[in-house]
Amino acid sequence: MDNNVRYNWATYGVGVIGNELAGAMKALGGNLYSVGNRTHEKAVSFAKKYGISKVYDDPDEMFEDPKVDIIYVSTPHNTHIDILRKALSSGKHVLCEKSITLNSKELEEAVRLAKENNVILAEAMTLYHMPIYNKLNDIINTGRLGNLKIIQMNFGSYKDYDMNNRFFNPNLAGGALLDIGVYALSFVRMFMDKTPDKIEAQVKYAPTGVDEQMSMLLMNESGQMATVIISLHTKQPKRGLLAFENGYVEIYEYPRGEKAVITYTADGSREVIESGETKRALEYEVLDMEEAVSGGMNNMKLQYTEDVMEIMTGLREKFKIVYPEEK
Repeated sequence: MDNNVRYNWATYGVGVIGNELAGAMKALGGNLYSVGNRTHEKAVSFAKKYGISKVYDDPDEMFEDPKVDIIYVSTPHNTHIDILRKALSSGKHVLCEKSITLNSKELEEAVRLAKENNVILAEAMTLYHMPIYNKLNDIINTGRLGNLKIIQMNFGSYKDYDMNNRFFNPNLAGGALLDIGVYALSFVRMFMDKTPDKIEAQVKYAPTGVDEQMSMLLMNESGQMATVIISLHTKQPKRGLLAFENGYVEIYEYPRGEKAVITYTADGSREVIESGETKRALEYEVLDMEEAVSGGMNNMKLQYTEDVMEIMTGLREKFKIVYPEEK
């Protein structure tokens, strides 16, 4: 196995992200060590596709497998806390798809278990690991853009109006906030110097009672402000805008961004910066997770994950969006 992949990874879930993870491991010169899925036949098919030798008859067996170092969880987010409890209590490091849990209470429990068992817990938030953001932060830190004032975020995804699919189904923890709003809010948190503490919002409900659309106004104690508009039934560009005193930055496809354009206020000149590749998003996550597990730099930003979850939990409480697991 290539030195770029130093640990044995297991995947819990074989959907779109599970396939991307397997591809990322191959690109890094390695392979997944094992696979588990609630539908065993799908796990067997997945293992055959990627040449994975270890398939668990019961996915929970991966928690007791001494050879497993890191578990990637990519099941629906209403199943996450159950898996996190077992994995973290068994001393496994976990990289969990967003949203990492349903609410702050669940996340607090997971964070406590990670600390008690001395393991790394992180949300698989791609934008925390894309190289473009390191390069952009280097420019911001020079001070030439001045202070950050305003952030504008959009994320619209057109989903068929099928109330049984996971996007609109409350039994699958559907809704725009946990599915796509988490990206926009993670971007906001990453660039704000403090978490927002003043939040106003509006919601449009789907017929099932989950949030189909939401708009948010956020401000922190430093006076930095953000607008976020998300939708599950109208397409919008995945656009992030950072407005500073001396210019503004535009980033498209920001969850896996690879290019940003800076426009300077004084003369209207533009600077294009590029770094990383969209298609390698999960590779960057894997490498950062392994670095954290090794005891090196921890770039997994769990505190940002906690801050964002607190915002989302507060909004769902405000709008009385409650999932069956929370009743």
